[in-house]
Amino acid sequence: MLEIRRSLVDAMVAHARADHPDEACGVLAGPDGSDRPERFVPMINAARSPTFYEFDSGDLLRLYRDMDERDEVPVVIYHSHTATEAYPSRTDVTYASEPAAHYVLISTRETGTDDGPYELRSYRIVDGAVTEEAVEIIEG
Repeated sequence: MLEIRRSLVDAMVAHARADHPDEACGVLAGPDGSDRPERFVPMINAARSPTFYEFDSGDLLRLYRDMDERDEVPVVIYHSHTATEAYPSRTDVTYASEPAAHYVLISTRETGTDDGPYELRSYRIVDGAVTEEAVEIIEG
């Protein structure tokens, strides 16, 4: 199960809406060994695509160095789907390289950049196997 603060959910959703119609992507970093997302790190989708996301390699290297200095790990790796449900595509599964991370998908297909309903789901992706998990949003 992913336990996540409402403020972090709101930040991811706002990022997904702001980047629509392109996919948004980023990381929620947290203390090593805690499985607790704490820090919102929006990234730029280097692919600038409505159907694919890609972290810029330089940005990703800087992020991992920063997390190392802070004794953090990528607890959540998130991205949006702009025209489909919040379920990992074959490409998403292929590129999932952090077996301990929660992979969160946010679908903005119904409202785009506007306020309104969105779909948010979380998965574990290990060795190509996708397992959906419950999400508990903690107020505060």
